[in-house]
Amino acid sequence: MPEPRSPMASFAQSVQNVIDGPITWFRESIVEPNQAKYNWYHQQFRRVPTIDQCYTDDAVCRFEADQQFRRDRMVDNEIVNILRQRFEDCTLYEAPDHIVKCKPLLEQYEKATENWFIKYGDLGGYANAKTAYMKQKHRLIWERRHGPVGSGMKEEAAH
Repeated sequence: MPEPRSPMASFAQSVQNVIDGPITWFRESIVEPNQAKYNWYHQQFRRVPTIDQCYTDDAVCRFEADQQFRRDRMVDNEIVNILRQRFEDCTLYEAPDHIVKCKPLLEQYEKATENWFIKYGDLGGYANAKTAYMKQKHRLIWERRHGPVGSGMKEEAAH
């Protein structure tokens, strides 16, 4: 640190040291040595209760569930994008034998896309945890009444 040029600068420097000195010492001596060091660089959030575990009047729980839903959707989007990219890379690298050699990647990508659409499809850009939960509930009711989605409707039993 350079020497102050004037008595006023010297006074300002001493006030700065009195105020900032203990804070800097505490951070460097106590906080930083006790922090856990991780090998990853992204923030990890604790899992919060899902929307079906929240009370209807608990705004904080609903907000946390919505934030968890948004994080999960972003992660699932990235998983599908990575699988798509791997399949495209395999197709470019293995051509003209890509139909056989990239088949496992294609099946994995198609299954991930199907699962993504089951969970997030037709919800729109402003979806939240409640709308996704209602979609899941409606799908379960449909499957209970009519069988798996895409298999057609069950025939009504003759009375």
